[in-house]
Amino acid sequence: MRKTLIASLALLMPAAVLAQEPAPAVTLPEAKVKAVMTAAVDGFIKPGYDAFAASAASTTKVVGALCAEPSDANYKAAQDSFRNTAKSWAHIEIVRTGPIIEQNRFERILFYPDRKSTGLKQVQAVLSKSDETATDPKTLGTKSVATQGLGALEYLLFGTDAQTLATAEKDSFRCRYAAAVAGNIANVAEEVSGIWDAPDGIQKAWEEPGPDNPAFRTGGEAMTALLGILVHGAEAVRDQRIETFYKGPDKAKFPKQALFWRSQNTWPSIIANIEGLKTLLATSKMVDLLPEKDKPVVAAIDKQLTAMATTAGSVTNDLEKAVADERERQKLDVLLAEGKDVIAKLNDGYGGAIGLSSGFSFADGD
Repeated sequence: MRKTLIASLALLMPAAVLAQEPAPAVTLPEAKVKAVMTAAVDGFIKPGYDAFAASAASTTKVVGALCAEPSDANYKAAQDSFRNTAKSWAHIEIVRTGPIIEQNRFERILFYPDRKSTGLKQVQAVLSKSDETATDPKTLGTKSVATQGLGALEYLLFGTDAQTLATAEKDSFRCRYAAAVAGNIANVAEEVSGIWDAPDGIQKAWEEPGPDNPAFRTGGEAMTALLGILVHGAEAVRDQRIETFYKGPDKAKFPKQALFWRSQNTWPSIIANIEGLKTLLATSKMVDLLPEKDKPVVAAIDKQLTAMATTAGSVTNDLEKAVADERERQKLDVLLAEGKDVIAKLNDGYGGAIGLSSGFSFADGD
């Protein structure tokens, strides 16, 4: 049973459960914790959401231009803009706590994993019925999350018959639906960005842990949440991004269950996830909380994440070949092994060094 710290469970679990499993009582230097939390928020979280909001807004304009003037050039521009926004999301996606997990915002941006192809079926149903309520971001935002996020937009721009967007009549239904999906994503992104940017809101709660803080009463609680972002983010890369379609050479393989396989954006997205982990680890200066003898673990984690990004970038975008070819599978096996080791280094290496891992588990249960 893998030991993984429980970090952000304090933000995800019901109060009744938390009463039974309180966060570990850890005493950390208050000034250093505040500096780390402030650096994480101001140097990574806020800029990350701001960048994603800007990218999503840009994609809305580009898709709108395609609808107004269908052409090969505008169609390619819309596809390229989608890829950029998907990567921008992947960079900040590791922050699976706070306002992004409230009001189904995360799922409205990305409904995944989707092992039963719910998203595909529902998007195809909207297309077959030419449901006009799906062409307005406001009404689309009230529908199933599977019809309104990046997965839906990818299918509309890259799925069956998507190429007709380049030659269709002006303002075709498919294009107007795609524009509404892009607009919905931009709306959610702007909302989350605004919540984090508000000076007296969540950013203050994260940057100033203390006895009167409803989110983090101690530095230990604050660091449990911050380390939880890294641990859960690393777990998501391994367990949701890779193991969803490949769990090993002797296991069943599902290349078309990989995220963004249609747009060949699976590996760029995974690399952006990894780069997000690297950036948060470096920008927050979490290393400053470690005793001198334990500081090398941060460099070791960064080095391993860099190696993972390099390996991911070398895997073919043809995922059917990636799971069938022995040489490509070896790269996938390396990614699974390195991902597991990164999780252990974060949990037992870093977390253990500051006193957060003894007897606690972040929770995935395997």
